[in-house]
Amino acid sequence: MRIAVVGAGAIGGYLGARLALAGEAVTLIARGPNLQALRANGLTLIDEDGNEQRVTGLRAVGSISEAGAQDYVLLTLKAHQVAAVAHELGTMPAPQAAIVTMQNGVPWWYVHRLAGPGEGRAMTSVDPDGSDAAHVAPERVIGSVVYPATELVAPGVVRVIEGNRFSLGEPDNSRSERALRLSEALTRAGFKAPVSTDLRSEIWLKLWGNLTFNPVSALTHATLAGICRFTATRALAANMMHEAREVAQKLGVRFRISIDKRIAGAEAVGEHKTSMLQDVERGRALELEALLGSVVELARVTETPTPHIDAVYACASLLAATLEARGGRLEVLPRAS
Repeated sequence: MRIAVVGAGAIGGYLGARLALAGEAVTLIARGPNLQALRANGLTLIDEDGNEQRVTGLRAVGSISEAGAQDYVLLTLKAHQVAAVAHELGTMPAPQAAIVTMQNGVPWWYVHRLAGPGEGRAMTSVDPDGSDAAHVAPERVIGSVVYPATELVAPGVVRVIEGNRFSLGEPDNSRSERALRLSEALTRAGFKAPVSTDLRSEIWLKLWGNLTFNPVSALTHATLAGICRFTATRALAANMMHEAREVAQKLGVRFRISIDKRIAGAEAVGEHKTSMLQDVERGRALELEALLGSVVELARVTETPTPHIDAVYACASLLAATLEARGGRLEVLPRAS
């Protein structure tokens, strides 16, 4: 099976390495020092126990146009990075190739074949210029919810922190042959890869935490445990989750756990910095629209009041704009003695 990984960083490298070890024909699409390292030394995968394995024989290229015909394209870029490659995805050989979206938050294809108030509209928060939808027909998409935590610790070196589950699902909720084939390939590679007939509910279950803890941590520089154990921010998290649940339920989503249980789960992770807080500290673009702007957009579509979400979104958006305008980063450091 020919599988291309677009954005062979932390998650993409993890997938590519395991799939290659399982015998799939993997092409990694990367750039800069990471591409150079992959070409020179292959990919080193460090598992949860600290064991290292070097994966050689991987094909690494610098652009989608170099990848050639593929059966599956795993899109592991962040949501705000997809527009830059959308036109290349639309011109790939083998037009039957499935595009597997592996971004956090609400994807651009979310309202495709979705009955209800959002049906047929564009998701302008995550696809502002319409390039994603214009170049990648939703019929080519297989959705995915990504659960592992991984880190690109150096060019060509990926460390697995925890997790091996990648849920898959068709936008029309069918159990298609192509989704099942991909599930089988991922399972052979050592992943858990169930095919869901209600992927949107699973998207929201993960998003429920991301839309809350990511922006609040970016604004406060607190860890998950810190947010959950501070009375005021724990209450804020609960209010944001309540509002998000109201939006999602109007779109047909079912939540299988309570807000209290979801917050308790985040607290149990401990002193963990969210990815958005890490981006603030490193001066990288924030994954704000997919995680929060999309929820605000769907709230307006469903005519659902979301005052707590709106306030956090406004503050986090200003933070993102300020950091970008000044080319800066923010980090809380100990006082000088």
